[in-house]
Amino acid sequence: MWNERYGTSEYVYGTEPNTFLVAHAKDLAGPVLSLAEGEGRNGVYLATLGLEVHGVDGSSVGLAKAQDLARARGVSIRTEVADLGSFVPEEDHYGSVISIWAHLPGALRARLYPHVVRSLRPGGVLLLEAYTEAQLARDTGGPKDLDMLMSEDKIRRELPGLEPILLRELEREVDEGPHHAGIGSVVQFIGRRIE
Repeated sequence: MWNERYGTSEYVYGTEPNTFLVAHAKDLAGPVLSLAEGEGRNGVYLATLGLEVHGVDGSSVGLAKAQDLARARGVSIRTEVADLGSFVPEEDHYGSVISIWAHLPGALRARLYPHVVRSLRPGGVLLLEAYTEAQLARDTGGPKDLDMLMSEDKIRRELPGLEPILLRELEREVDEGPHHAGIGSVVQFIGRRIE
């Protein structure tokens, strides 16, 4: 599905980074692991700030566009085609992990998230933005599957190894291409590895 969605010359979610990421980029340290990097807009932005970026995604088409965007912006990022259902990141390696709209089934999150926490160096941070369950009532983006939508409670339960620095649900204007446009119900989280 994602190869098909990204199989156009246009950047489906635009080329500008996620605004929550931009607002908190100063809190991130490299290297950065970007989950579900897609067409590269977030990883390339972080690379322009001088951070080393490793972007993983299941779509080879999306990551090829990410490399094109990196070249156009005069930076480099490392990309890896990976199934997040089996991906295991290197332990104690990353200064930060970002997860922007990486909506995954609960069973997959249960397998992946402990690996993500262990991939952070002690004191490293995870920055996450996702649509909440309230987004089901909206037609402005996100999956139409309750299990794949997030909430403060799910984050607290599924990421117990992280100390919340910021955790909130809110409604905000999202303007990231035709698939993410309009008022969205979102959860925003920054958590620090506490061990």
